[in-house]
Amino acid sequence: MKLLIRPAPEVAIKSKPVRQQQMRQLRQNIRKLLKRLDDEIRVEGAWDRVDVNVPGERGLYGPVIDALLRIPGISSIQEIEVFPVVSLEDIGDKAVAAYAGRLDGKTLAVRARRIGKHDFRSLDIERSVGAALLKAYDTAGVDLKSPDVEVRVEVKNDHFHVATRKHQGMGGYPVGSVDTVMTLISGGYDSSVAAYLMMRRGLRNHYLFFNLGGTAHEVGVRQVAHYLWERYGASHSVKFISVPFEGVVAEIMRSVNHRHWGVVLKRQMLKAAAEIAGTLNVTGLVMGDAVAQVSSQTLHNLNVVDRASDEVVLRPLIAMDKQEIIRIAHDIGTESFARNMPEYCGVISQKPATRAKLHRVEHDEEQMDPQVLAEAIENREETPINRLLDTTVTPEEVELVQTPAVDDVIIDVRHPSEEERSPLTLTNNDVLKMPFYELNQQFESLPQGRQYLLYCDRGTMSRMHAVHLKAEGHDNVKVYAPGR
Repeated sequence: MKLLIRPAPEVAIKSKPVRQQQMRQLRQNIRKLLKRLDDEIRVEGAWDRVDVNVPGERGLYGPVIDALLRIPGISSIQEIEVFPVVSLEDIGDKAVAAYAGRLDGKTLAVRARRIGKHDFRSLDIERSVGAALLKAYDTAGVDLKSPDVEVRVEVKNDHFHVATRKHQGMGGYPVGSVDTVMTLISGGYDSSVAAYLMMRRGLRNHYLFFNLGGTAHEVGVRQVAHYLWERYGASHSVKFISVPFEGVVAEIMRSVNHRHWGVVLKRQMLKAAAEIAGTLNVTGLVMGDAVAQVSSQTLHNLNVVDRASDEVVLRPLIAMDKQEIIRIAHDIGTESFARNMPEYCGVISQKPATRAKLHRVEHDEEQMDPQVLAEAIENREETPINRLLDTTVTPEEVELVQTPAVDDVIIDVRHPSEEERSPLTLTNNDVLKMPFYELNQQFESLPQGRQYLLYCDRGTMSRMHAVHLKAEGHDNVKVYAPGR
């Protein structure tokens, strides 16, 4: 199988040096991602196209198309069939076979391109192929201006190809061809869509999370960040940075006028983000704000927030309404994450200021202990995003999982009284309550096609029972150990 990939139109209109750089980056991204599927896939190309040759006998058609549809910078993907040049009649026969069942009742136009020396012209190809198709199928005729189906034939020296099915790509620029940014991500609709739009624009994207809601919230955000990266940005390595912000929230509520809580929280996040950005060569910060969506997102308040940092702040959702944001989240696959993500706003003002004054906000911030923010930044955790779902192994050969995969089922093995005092709630995982003294009897009745993670407060009971179940032959058992 051969695929012909065209870049997004914006790439094609760039100056020659810029276009060459972006096409080189696109080929590199495609090559890196398709290599995961098969080392024999070949990626080549020129200034306006990328050619992908896939071994036909390995069942790679579906996975390759799926991967290409999720690579930024691709406008279209055309499936190509390649044949040796025999005659004009043979080219027509091959086109008839390629378009079987796809032209009835539709208008068509044949577009031909020819490279090399031949005893026929491009116009001759178009006429011959068009006549063969009109004869073979009950079409609605020829429409050279706006046909329902374009039949593309390219003859190059002693071979020709017929382009059959066409797939619409993501568009945008190749990731890595522009700059590096860092998205402040909460796991909700807005920040997830903002991160996606930045990757689609060719920006390498780190993820910065301010933890206001504890372990359960961070697990959910790690899952959505890993999903976004793996699906749309896996051609480049990036980091997930988690900043413990509960202390900052407490300091805001202690020192700041309650009408400014939301604005000051955003400013503190931006100050922290700017300092962290300096360690990662980040040239811009991304936020999921949309004008007037909440009180801290009025134009006056956004202006006050931005004064907290000299960094460029990008807001790709600024003019979108919520339904449009949710629609994009559904299309890119983050809607299910966001729908189940709890809202941790950190601070809620009874009468928040919608037209905050910069000097008043700065006066409030002067009452805060600056060491609190400094300690939060110092205590941040940076993890390569490809390792977010990694496990570690104990001496007893039981795997400890800090961030479960979305399909993992958590089994809470604590005594019911412990569970009632401190319920375990995770954003995107099923949690089963199964006390340790009932675990061995009930585990056999669970679907064995799932992976189960045992959980208890200190990890001792969960590890002990995981070892026992593994000894019984259950290889789908690990231990959920957040923070270890």
